[in-house]
Amino acid sequence: MTYRITVSLRNRLLSLYRNGSLVRTYPVGIGKALTPTPAGTFYIINKVPNPGGPFGAMWLGLSRPHYGIHGTNNPGSIGSQVSHGCIRMYNQDVLNLALTIPLGTPVTITAG
Repeated sequence: MTYRITVSLRNRLLSLYRNGSLVRTYPVGIGKALTPTPAGTFYIINKVPNPGGPFGAMWLGLSRPHYGIHGTNNPGSIGSQVSHGCIRMYNQDVLNLALTIPLGTPVTITAG
């Protein structure tokens, strides 16, 4: 199976596709104005359960250094521009995503 992820910064939604078909969408928090989430295509390079700090239950590292998709210890921040550029998800959502996708999954982040 082939997976890919898209993130719409404007809509603050992460979409998961399997073999070209939409599987699920998740609400996300994104980078604030001073530390925006970068647009582009990156890849999931690692999975770190319980990374500590504000990263919640899981860290999915992107191929752009210092950026990732992660859980949060502040669920009220989902849907807002609050991070230092990372993509925040509810802990249960990021755990589900981590169990589904393999390393190397492409992640395309767009302004739209």
